[in-house]
Amino acid sequence: MATAKKAAAKKTTASSSTKAAGPEAADMLNPLKNLKAMTDRLQELNLTGGASKLLANGQKDLQTLMQANQKSYQGLQTVVQRQTEMIKNAIVEWQTAAKEMPGKDPKANLAKLDELGRQSFQRAIDDIKELANLAAKSQADSFELVRQRIQANVDEVTKLLQRK
Repeated sequence: MATAKKAAAKKTTASSSTKAAGPEAADMLNPLKNLKAMTDRLQELNLTGGASKLLANGQKDLQTLMQANQKSYQGLQTVVQRQTEMIKNAIVEWQTAAKEMPGKDPKANLAKLDELGRQSFQRAIDDIKELANLAAKSQADSFELVRQRIQANVDEVTKLLQRK
């Protein structure tokens, strides 16, 4: 019985403390009140023609991203085409070398294969450098488009802030 009274007292104390803190918390979390305050602040801002400017800037941003993606894709196509050419050339060279093997002399064949291997290795290194340069140029071109657009956005924001 005594424990039941203590439990009832705890419930009463807990509910009264919740009620005391409740209105303040409800005011802070009241979305309509917060929305009204935000609306009042936004109305104080001078946003004449702002929506059309934002829309135009968004369109420019999307166009720039599309152009950057297109440049990147074209660069990737160039790299793949060049890789295909390199592979075809290597196959033709190996086929030609196999046909030109001097016959049954193993030392001559080994020397020919050794020389061919050295040339192929050097060509592979040169090809890798060429492909890396192609890819780097493509990515640099794409990045430059995006960088220019970002700079234009920064300049526009700077102008807007200077007017106020």
